[in-house]
Amino acid sequence: MDGAGRGQGRDSPRTRRSRSGPRPHRNEVVRTMSGPTVSEGPRRPGLRRDIGTIGLTWVSVGSIIGSGWLFGALFAAQAAGTASLISWAFGALAITVLAFVHAELGAMYPVAGGTARFPHYAFGSVAGASFGWFSWLQAVATAPIEVMASLNYLSVHAPWIQTDRNHLTAAGYGLAVAFMAFFVVVNFLGVRWLAHTNSLATWWKIAVPVVTVVVLTATVFHTDNFGHQGFAPFGAQGVLSAVSTGGVIFALLGFEQADQLAGESRDPARDIPRAVIGSILLGTLVYLALQVAFIAALPPGAFAHGWADLAFADKAGPFAGLALSAGLGWLAALIYIDAVVSPTGTGLIYTTAASRVSYGLSRNGYVPAVFERTTVRGVPWFGLLFAFTVGLILFLPFPTWQKLVGFVTSASVLMYAGAPLALGCLREQDPDRYRPYLLRGAAFWAPAAFIVSNLIIYWAGWDTLWRLGLAIVLGYLLLGASALLRLNPAVPRPDWRSAQWLPAYLLGLGLISWQGRYCSTGSTPAVSCGATGALPLWWDMAVVAAFSLLIYYWARSVRLPDEKALAYIGSAGPPAAGAAAGPDPGARP
Repeated sequence: MDGAGRGQGRDSPRTRRSRSGPRPHRNEVVRTMSGPTVSEGPRRPGLRRDIGTIGLTWVSVGSIIGSGWLFGALFAAQAAGTASLISWAFGALAITVLAFVHAELGAMYPVAGGTARFPHYAFGSVAGASFGWFSWLQAVATAPIEVMASLNYLSVHAPWIQTDRNHLTAAGYGLAVAFMAFFVVVNFLGVRWLAHTNSLATWWKIAVPVVTVVVLTATVFHTDNFGHQGFAPFGAQGVLSAVSTGGVIFALLGFEQADQLAGESRDPARDIPRAVIGSILLGTLVYLALQVAFIAALPPGAFAHGWADLAFADKAGPFAGLALSAGLGWLAALIYIDAVVSPTGTGLIYTTAASRVSYGLSRNGYVPAVFERTTVRGVPWFGLLFAFTVGLILFLPFPTWQKLVGFVTSASVLMYAGAPLALGCLREQDPDRYRPYLLRGAAFWAPAAFIVSNLIIYWAGWDTLWRLGLAIVLGYLLLGASALLRLNPAVPRPDWRSAQWLPAYLLGLGLISWQGRYCSTGSTPAVSCGATGALPLWWDMAVVAAFSLLIYYWARSVRLPDEKALAYIGSAGPPAAGAAAGPDPGARP
């Protein structure tokens, strides 16, 4: 892939200003094309540009290396056997394609909650609100996943945390509340504190998996484990199931966190591409090494019931169990410590992301204006408290780590699907904007990334997608209520025409999943989770690809007119060289 390079549209001077004109003063009246004039007013001090390249990269790496390293290798091996190595390679390729797309968009439009706002620029309010909801949904649900991972490990030495079915007890729920409250407190200290805290935690989070790989590989390496029961005991379906339901994609999620904090980057033109691409490459190397070490370290007795029911010394943690099986008690202790540090660091970042996404949604007029309220440190305080509350509620219907993974993976990739659609349109709508990072061959890579996104969603299984569908309907009800009650004075006029493809996309993807052959439990027959299994293997992927191309070109054909898209974008682009960055680049609309 020739994706690197510094490029631009038809005009390339770094000092070029957006055709949409200069940014209005904070106290001026802002006129939108989709609604009445709105007075910004001095309601908030705005976000602060306090994060550099290392801080942004560590934010993304810290999100990628969380609870996924603790459980991903086990679930991938259970789903695909030795062929799980192929699953990781395929998952990394898919995420890398999406990362390049996000690198161009994130550097072009360095705004808070970027992934929620790119579709807004290309398709207007209806599509923007939809993808904004998907983005917030995955961000707010990830912090509880990370807390559950920590509690799973801690329950070995504190059995009062969980029941025999790995569900939280009342005391365990109280401990979960304490974890979630810690995320909020650190965020309230401001983004600079967050960057420093996360940088220290990320060094630790990288070091422990690397030490685990080196020690296990040097101590126990059973070459016979590779190819046990054949290289791919569950065939191609097992390989593809591991990508979505085996934890591969979930483990690699998080590169977009640099986009979410782009509005607080000191030099977004330089920082965003480096952070997005660098984080996914580093995360992929770590996870591939972990999968190799995990398979090689499995004791012979672990295969007594086959790959699908691997068992070893410690049920609460795969790598801790392998360390104990090999007599490496000190390594098991180190992993138990990291089982608190790594998920805590990732939960901290996603709590930040959820508050920034809701901030961006409010700036676009989709949710109540109270989500824009910030502290003197520039922290969206109401968004933080709301994310904390919803996160606590999610523990109730999803009481275990495994139950949340498939749901969050699907919501995350559905959010990612908006970026390829937006890139294809914004190349036409905003061709003259300076592009600090230019994705070469975007006419091919944008639809390819959209196809990849939809395949990952499809592989998640029908029993996951119908639950995601319910969450989407709930989101539309909440967004509709905010608009009807006028809880945000900047609520935009609905751009129905430019989003006419969206209902067909969501319903069509659900219909294909229902007729497909995948369940969240991997090799389980499709009928056991409500799917019909009518679409044969490979033909189903061809159907998803054809459907994706239909939606992609349909969406491009009804995109917003250029002048309206530019009005939505406003002054979101990178500042000119030598110009002082404004305190908040995400000006309405």
